Amino acid sequence: MARHLAALGPGPGTDEAVAAMTRQAALVAGSELTPDTPSELLPFGFSAAYWLDLRAYDPVATAAGLACPMLILQGGRDYQVTVADDLTRWQAALAQRPEVAIRIHQDANHLFFPGSGLATPAEYARPGHVEPAVVDEIATWLARP
Repeated sequence: MARHLAALGPGPGTDEAVAAMTRQAALVAGSELTPDTPSELLPFGFSAAYWLDLRAYDPVATAAGLACPMLILQGGRDYQVTVADDLTRWQAALAQRPEVAIRIHQDANHLFFPGSGLATPAEYARPGHVEPAVVDEIATWLARP
């Protein structure tokens, strides 16, 4: 995500900001993270307890362990949760489950708002509506026999 945002606004300090975020992410992923790690050393200033809890949770494994139908939607323009880096894990874990539907809405961002080109944080500041095709797909999936 940091690299995506840096590419949108290259300039002085961008490389330094990406390097700082990379160091923070490495700390979160590493064995040296403890509940006492200061939040100012961690991404977004979130507490170590938050990152330790999040690190212990595997949503893909949790979903794979469920015995219920699921509809998983992904925005094709989402730079926070991407098709290439994230959705592929869901697809691999749930590929053999006929009661699981995984759909990509190519023109949707993280909030399922429609757009074109690279998604930007500015899109989140503008009022919008969920892409009608997403709403239709959810309604159709809920109404299935």
